[in-house]
Amino acid sequence: MTIDEELNHLDQQLRRLKIEYEIFFSNPTKRPPTDVEWKVTSLIRKFSDGTRMSFSQRFRYNEMAQRYAIHSDLWRKKMRIREEGYRRPQDAILSVQGVRPTEEHESKHHPVYGVGHNHAAAVEGQPFIVQCSDAKSERDKVESLYKALTEAKQKSGEKVSGSLDSFAAFVQKKTAEIRKQHKCETVVYSVETQGGQVKLKAKAKT
Repeated sequence: MTIDEELNHLDQQLRRLKIEYEIFFSNPTKRPPTDVEWKVTSLIRKFSDGTRMSFSQRFRYNEMAQRYAIHSDLWRKKMRIREEGYRRPQDAILSVQGVRPTEEHESKHHPVYGVGHNHAAAVEGQPFIVQCSDAKSERDKVESLYKALTEAKQKSGEKVSGSLDSFAAFVQKKTAEIRKQHKCETVVYSVETQGGQVKLKAKAKT
């Protein structure tokens, strides 16, 4: 099986795992899909060093690994709620079947947007931030920044132009310029959505 075929298999297993967990949390009698999750984590570990992959394959792998990390964190929270019951108002938004929230939880819960600085942050009004010192060696950060920028533009209806390679070259050049101009080690990039318009900002870290 080629790397592309294995990445396709990982994507399929990840989608299946998400569906299996949705079924599990909506039915108190179901068992968690540990066998499918084991297959997913095994594939993610297998490619974690990224040495055998091309740039595009590594980008695709990183996107799936991050997706799994976000979902996995959510599933752990839901699992804790299923075992222990609701403890905080924001837990009620996770909606685990078979757990009865109190009146306070039902009336005061607030939506929770993602975990940490994920790509959706820029879409929801919170800036997505990446600190970069050497864009050439920090490809993962550049890929994450590109992903956040393209997703935010797609969400706001803006046209997405330029490939990942051209964006990486731009970030590399911009980082070098700002470091030289401001005599700094690190450049802070942010993707923000303001007034429906997506903006990519770069500034020296003081």
